[in-house]
Amino acid sequence: MTTPTSSMTIGAVARRVGVAIDTIRYYEREGLLPEPLRRASGYRSYDEGAVRQLRFIRRAKDLGFTLEEIRDLLTLSADRHRGVKAVKQRAEERLAAIDERIAELTRVRNGLEQLIDACPGHGAPDQCPILKALTDTEDDA
Repeated sequence: MTTPTSSMTIGAVARRVGVAIDTIRYYEREGLLPEPLRRASGYRSYDEGAVRQLRFIRRAKDLGFTLEEIRDLLTLSADRHRGVKAVKQRAEERLAAIDERIAELTRVRNGLEQLIDACPGHGAPDQCPILKALTDTEDDA
């Protein structure tokens, strides 16, 4: 099998995209990247398409998409009939999940802030509101 003239080693691709070599191998095993061509030496040989796909994966991860969702987005990106509509729907679902997480983190933050405000920062540990909240034996559920 011949290698394209713009072929790159896995190390060169990793440097260009800013990911670890092991990450690239993992994405190949998970089916997020196609199996690369092999040089006569057996080394992997990548082209610009692999760089673009890895950047897509990295950016999708930065936006909070899971690898399973990214796999779905990659499939949809090739669907000329329903792809854009379905991609938008996936992005809306991800945004809703992020909003839920923000609401939960805000609740946790507010609770922690109240405990910090109530704690004098000195005295007996059994009087500390933070420690009391962490060791309270009543079930919240």
